[in-house]
Amino acid sequence: MEIKKDILWRVYLCFIGIVLLCTLVLGRATVIQRVQGEHWRSMGDSMHQKIVEINADRGTIFSEDGQMLSTSLPQFDVYMDFMAEGLRLKNGKVYKEHIDSFATAMADYFQDKTAKQYRKEFDEAYQKGSRYYALKKKISFEDFKALRGFPLIRLGKNKSGIIVEESSRRIAPFGLLANRTIGLSREYVNSNGKVKKMNVGLEMSYDSLLNGQNGQRVVRYISGGAVPVEGFQVEPENGKDIYTTLDVNMQDITETALLRMLQSTRAEYGTAIVMETKTGKIKAIANLGRNPGDTTYWENDNYALRVTEPGSTIKMVTLLAALDKGTSKPNDLVEVGMAGRMQVGPRMVTDAERSPKPVLTIEECVAHSSNVGLAKIALKAFGGNPSEFGDYLRKYHMAQRSPIDLAHVPKPRMAPLAKDHGGLMNMLTMSFGYALNVSPLQTLTLYNAVANDGRMMRPYLVSSIRNQGVVVENIQPEVMEESIARPSTLKAARESLEMAITEGTGRVPFKDMPFKVAGKTGTAHVSDGAIKYGNNVYQASFVGYFPADRPQYTCIVVVRTSPGAALHYGGQIGAPVFREIATKIYSMYVERKTPKSYEGAKDSTSYFYAGSATAIKNVLGMLNIPFVDSLQTSRWATMYAKKFKPVITGNIVRNNVMPSVKGMGLRDAISLLEPMGLRIKVQGSGKVQGQSIAPGASFAKGQAVILNLA
Repeated sequence: MEIKKDILWRVYLCFIGIVLLCTLVLGRATVIQRVQGEHWRSMGDSMHQKIVEINADRGTIFSEDGQMLSTSLPQFDVYMDFMAEGLRLKNGKVYKEHIDSFATAMADYFQDKTAKQYRKEFDEAYQKGSRYYALKKKISFEDFKALRGFPLIRLGKNKSGIIVEESSRRIAPFGLLANRTIGLSREYVNSNGKVKKMNVGLEMSYDSLLNGQNGQRVVRYISGGAVPVEGFQVEPENGKDIYTTLDVNMQDITETALLRMLQSTRAEYGTAIVMETKTGKIKAIANLGRNPGDTTYWENDNYALRVTEPGSTIKMVTLLAALDKGTSKPNDLVEVGMAGRMQVGPRMVTDAERSPKPVLTIEECVAHSSNVGLAKIALKAFGGNPSEFGDYLRKYHMAQRSPIDLAHVPKPRMAPLAKDHGGLMNMLTMSFGYALNVSPLQTLTLYNAVANDGRMMRPYLVSSIRNQGVVVENIQPEVMEESIARPSTLKAARESLEMAITEGTGRVPFKDMPFKVAGKTGTAHVSDGAIKYGNNVYQASFVGYFPADRPQYTCIVVVRTSPGAALHYGGQIGAPVFREIATKIYSMYVERKTPKSYEGAKDSTSYFYAGSATAIKNVLGMLNIPFVDSLQTSRWATMYAKKFKPVITGNIVRNNVMPSVKGMGLRDAISLLEPMGLRIKVQGSGKVQGQSIAPGASFAKGQAVILNLA
């Protein structure tokens, strides 16, 4: 009996001990989870480390003369670690002494909350021991610089607990100019219905070069975020800079002339391209489309690469092919009649305009844009073998993608030319601009070859790639075809294009030109997707070169009209835009006279200044001159004329990177460059016209820069 009691006593004692132990464990678990949970989670997080990428600075895209077309501005996310040792020492003495003045500074500068609201949020974060409190996100460098001078923050990282993460945002200092070709982020809707952003144009085509090589760093995860671990970091390799062939002044001239025509005719869209004849450099490329439900225009697509039925500008292919094959000679006579319609082989062909006489030479057929005449020439040359016409299209690079240095270039399309598959009918239709789809850039490249004595140049947009101002690669002009035709054929082609201006379809728009122009009008009925021929939508175009006796620039203008537009011929829409572009470029770059020598209207790119943004705005305000403000937040600015109204844009200034001081007075240039640690040497007087360190190049403090003034 005694043994049984002894055993029961021990069992009860063990049971009570187990109950007490379980109670203790549960109680302790409750305290750890409910009371000390945030502390222990923070401690646990601090044991986790991870390697994360550091984004490299994206390279800048420049114009050929060094003006920024697309660049990255720094932005900052600022956090505070309220558990920082400096804030907690001596019962939070530093925090208590500075928090009121810090809250007041935040309220006064950002003006989004009152000082009382800021103080309340800071106190709550301090009491909770927040390790990653979001103070401000995506603020500019100017705001970040001001923030660093606030009470508490200026005490330094250890005492204030400040944590800074730097990133960047992409901007186009010149706004609309060549925006689609440069290719800043464009919004699109993905398969899930979410709005995303993607790069296009040069930004996409040269993405890997612009992006550079990301670095790496080790971060320690704490409650609410991650803190870098010092000493464990591989610096990123910043992206390379791209210098384009674009000229800002030519781009402005081209875009302004095109926009004016689109607005006056309420057209759907238009494109205009200027190419340097000898090299193939694209000096300007404007792509303007009307915003849906609006009357404004934007660079919303690259219409220069869009393939469409070209209309009469393709007649140059027919002329070159027939003359080069030898089935026709320039002065051969072709009966076109006076009725404007004639049966040519299996096809009834109609002329858009009546011929001035019933019989035309082959050159006159091109000059007066006779569909009947060109169809007869094509029938004589290729009636027995229509597919041979396709061979010439390939020879002239009209049947393959343009080799321009952009990604996702559309491929041309053409109807079959095999004789047993309607090839004869299709060939006749192609001879005057239908049944095939080519891009304006391809047409321009062909006409440029005619202007360049038969040498076809590859069109290109990037002239050099640089790394911190050092040239990594120079892109040289490239010959695609040494000669597209015999000299006699090219001579006849040029004569026909000059005749189109003196007595043909371009006679009226180019009347009284002060220099010789050669070119071809084009008008095409549009059938494209939902648009059918019966909708009376037209594509009006003009392509040519100037000056005709010594060609330096080739240009094409293509405009798609709205349905039923009263003005829809190439001579009515395309030619006037070409004339305005050619006149201003000729006066500024060929003869180098003032544009007033050739135009009664005030020129839109006749002056350029640079300097203090505040000073420029003050002067314009005092003179009551309206201006377009595209300044962003920069202290320094450039001013140029656009659409007869000055445009002010920010002059981007980055640490250890040479800014552009072109157009500045000496005092402004010194005020900008001396604080950056540069020694300045001056040659000449007036405004800065050149600088020995190229814009965008890196430099060392104490380095000398020579400024050439004139």
